[in-house]
Amino acid sequence: MRSPVIGPSHNRGLSRFLLIGEAAQAAGKGWILLIDEVQYLTEADLSALIVSIHRMSQEGLPVLLVDAGLPQVARLAGEAKSYAERLFLYPEVGALDQPSAAQAVQKPILEEQASIDTAALDSIVDRTQGYPFFLQEWASTAWNNAEGPEITADDVEHSYSETLASLDAGFFRVRIDRLTPSEVQFVKAMSTLGDGPYAIADVAKVMGRPQSSLGPTRANIISKGMIYSTDHGYLNFTVPLFAEFMRRQE
Repeated sequence: MRSPVIGPSHNRGLSRFLLIGEAAQAAGKGWILLIDEVQYLTEADLSALIVSIHRMSQEGLPVLLVDAGLPQVARLAGEAKSYAERLFLYPEVGALDQPSAAQAVQKPILEEQASIDTAALDSIVDRTQGYPFFLQEWASTAWNNAEGPEITADDVEHSYSETLASLDAGFFRVRIDRLTPSEVQFVKAMSTLGDGPYAIADVAKVMGRPQSSLGPTRANIISKGMIYSTDHGYLNFTVPLFAEFMRRQE
C-alpha cells in the first residue's frame, strides 16, 4: 500500500509518533494513546492523527490508538482521510442491556452485604434505559436514602425526584447551556415530537420554517455533540432521556 501524502502540518506529529514507536519497540514494549470526545478534534488534527497511526501500521511499530466519541466519529474520520474506514474498527458502545444494567446496580450492593428489592432494581433499569451514568446516579441516591440493609421500591421511588433534579441541574443543564436561543428552539421542537429518531421535515414543520433553512442550526448542534444523524433526514439526541428533560422545561 502506498504511503499517504503527508503535508507540512502532519510532519511534526508523525515524527513524534515514530520516535515513540521506535523507542517502545526497542524496549520490547507497546504504547497506546487513548483519546475521549474525539469528535471535537479539528479535521486537520484528526487527519494528522490518522496519518500517524497509518504510518505506525506500515512500519510495524507497537503503537495503538483507542478513541471514544459520539456516533458521528466514523463519518468524521472518513471525511478526514478516506482510508480511515480500513484502518480502524468502529464498535458501537451504547446503553447496557437489561441483565448487564441489573448486574451493574446489584453487584456493588451485594458486595457490601446489602440487597435491593427486585421491583426496585427493575424500576431503576427500566427508567434509566440502561444508560450507565443514570444507573450510577439513581442507585447511589437510593443507597444514601435507604434506612435498612435492603433498598426497597419505596426507597427507589422516593429517590427518583432527587436524582432527576440533580441530573437536570448538572448533566442536562451543562448541555443545554452550550446552545444559542435558536438552537434551543430546534432541540425543543424535536422533543415535542416524542422520542426519536426525528425526521428533520417534522422538526421544520413544528418550527414553522422551511427545512432548507435549518441546515446551519442543525450542523452547529451536531458539532456541539447534542444530536447526531441516525440516517438520511433523521436526527436523534446523543444521550437518552434528553427529550424528557426538554419537555420538563415548559
